[in-house]
Amino acid sequence: MSHEPRQGRRSPLPRTDGTRRSADGFRRTPDGRRGADVPRRVAVTSPRTAAARRPRYPATREIDEQTRLGEVYMHSLLRTQFRLAMFVCTVLACVVGGLPLLFLLIPELREVRLLGVPLPWAVLAGLIYPAFVIGAWLYVRQAERNERHFAELVERR
Repeated sequence: MSHEPRQGRRSPLPRTDGTRRSADGFRRTPDGRRGADVPRRVAVTSPRTAAARRPRYPATREIDEQTRLGEVYMHSLLRTQFRLAMFVCTVLACVVGGLPLLFLLIPELREVRLLGVPLPWAVLAGLIYPAFVIGAWLYVRQAERNERHFAELVERR
């Protein structure tokens, strides 16, 4: 077995020992030496390169087949969405529930009129609905963001 490289073949690894390949196919050092004088490079490979690999199932398959792992994934998504829904509902309940308390604690606000209608009536009968719409819009935006993150998580696996 010859230690000389075959002509026309190149090593995939970069040379770190200062050698180069000449036109005749031999490795040469910067001073022109060739052959046995130049240390030979050895490629080290793992003995497990041909080992059988465990088949990798996509997470979507785990979810579709309703395995335990799929249940964990779905439970995490549902828990995240539920937390978001509870947060939005709590904020809106505090706003709606806090308005009568605000009008009770600050009686001067009860005397203010907005377009001829008392401020408490105007706020509770008309101005509160834009708050519901904004809350719903924010909820949908955040829920879609949660679903995108979930989809990225499932695809990464």
